[in-house]
Amino acid sequence: MAAGRYAPSPTSDLHIGNLRTAVLAWLFARSTGRAFLLRVEDLDTDRVRAADGTEARQLADLARLGLDFDGDPVRQSQRLDKYAAAVASLDDRVYECFCTRREIAEAASAPHETRDGFRPYPGTCRDLTEAERTERRRTRRGALRIRADEAWMTITDDIAGRISGPVDDFVLRRGDGVWAYNLAVVVDDLAMGVDQVVRGDDLLSSAPRQAWLAQQLGGTVPAYAHVPLVVNADGVRLAKRDGAISLTELAASGRDVAWVLRWIGESLGLSAGGEQVTPELLLERFDPAALPREPSVFRVGS
Repeated sequence: MAAGRYAPSPTSDLHIGNLRTAVLAWLFARSTGRAFLLRVEDLDTDRVRAADGTEARQLADLARLGLDFDGDPVRQSQRLDKYAAAVASLDDRVYECFCTRREIAEAASAPHETRDGFRPYPGTCRDLTEAERTERRRTRRGALRIRADEAWMTITDDIAGRISGPVDDFVLRRGDGVWAYNLAVVVDDLAMGVDQVVRGDDLLSSAPRQAWLAQQLGGTVPAYAHVPLVVNADGVRLAKRDGAISLTELAASGRDVAWVLRWIGESLGLSAGGEQVTPELLLERFDPAALPREPSVFRVGS
């Protein structure tokens, strides 16, 4: 089954930028005849526990927008054994790393940060002896990294075009025992039949790593579409601190779901001011090639 997906983390209510990305993921999937799946990325249990009830509100908001999904939501917290099995299949390519972020940044051999903020792991713990690992385990639990051997990966993105990037020895399981995002999303996408990944372009730099890992796990690299974000009036990525930007908050200020759909449609160039907008109308007019390539500005209170 070919499928697209939307995969929110239940740490806060979805804001209008999140909802716009959800609509785009739905449009990409439905316009290509794919199933559309929902995955709840709830691996970080401490943060999720602090946001009790958020998942239910997120699902309700997606339904209020008129987005439909195929099948029940998949929750990462119920798939821990799948991540462990995937790492076990990588065998001796996985090793323990005892470095803190600060130690990595300060390492004399640390590569310089690239323009997009990516700092490749310098390999500090890659070749430790077993005796050295045993000694370090006495004071610190190690993360798990995969030995990438300075791989280089190129993907093709429907929005950004061809993107190439280095694949360093990235983390598969954090030092606190939580499975890493770069591992979990790849394992889940392969298991769920997701061959189309639509998400915000703030995650574009992670795509070469994930595409490479998909191949190491015997899977196929999905089609990617990293869409421009919604930003505030200062050009900064929209966030909770910007104020009334969730559906509930917008409704309290007199901007209902119909208003939100109109704004999303206009921001995508798929509707004109004053039109009655539905997801079905946007789907009729959807053309990925015509999507805006620049961030959309949302002015709170306007």
